Amino acid sequence: MNSATTSEERPAPEILFSVAGRTAVVTGGSRGIGAMIARGLVLGGAHVVITSRKEEQCRATAEAINAEADAAGTAGRCTPVASDLSSAEGVTGLVDWLGEHLTSIDILVNNAGATWGAPLEEFPLIGWTKVLNTNLVAPFYLITGTLPLLRNAARPDQPARVINIGSVDALTTPSWENYSYSASKAGLHMVTRHLAKKLASDGITVNAIAPGPISTDMLEHVAADPQVEAELFERVPLGRYGQTDDLIGTVRYLASRAGSYLTGTIIPLDGGISGCAG
Repeated sequence: MNSATTSEERPAPEILFSVAGRTAVVTGGSRGIGAMIARGLVLGGAHVVITSRKEEQCRATAEAINAEADAAGTAGRCTPVASDLSSAEGVTGLVDWLGEHLTSIDILVNNAGATWGAPLEEFPLIGWTKVLNTNLVAPFYLITGTLPLLRNAARPDQPARVINIGSVDALTTPSWENYSYSASKAGLHMVTRHLAKKLASDGITVNAIAPGPISTDMLEHVAADPQVEAELFERVPLGRYGQTDDLIGTVRYLASRAGSYLTGTIIPLDGGISGCAG
């Protein structure tokens, strides 16, 4: 029989949710949700590799995060790597770079994504191939390509972590005509569950976060139109955008000791959109 953990054995909150000294990879980390995640992990003391197909933007984001880390006195660092994950060559190139420069990966965040919107009768084939390649195919092959590094990081008391960024649009029927996007994210949710079962014995957890509207520059066009924004908030029971702390708190939970016993789960970070639907 396992004995109950005493209060003396329970880690303090700063240890329970710590990512200090961990190595993370965040794809699509130069802007939006990816940059939020990278910043939160670096300020928590992690070494984070961010990727983006735009080299200059990726470098600028890394420099800004590192300057903030220096000012905060944290040991975390951010390293930029240019990579276009919409192509097989881009995925292979990133896997090769990671294998050459890292010995292990504690946390892999598959965040890079693409979307496409068009009326049903006009929806083009490229709107499917580009979105599926970026949102579903690339995360799968990035996980399989980095398995040796993830396995190197896994320990009995500290699993390696894969965190896939899905979407509320894969949990509820979207209002917009983004057919390939919602389908790709639903596929990513299923791959999350499938790989969680397969990789559990390797000491690797696989979970997903399904964000609703998060306050980033990618929603500036919504915020600029009061009517559109009001219509959006009508769908959100909490009546607001998700903020940086909402996102980072969820990522830190999944990436730290606090989330060690969770795998195969899709967390709806959506202000109640999916959970309160009906």
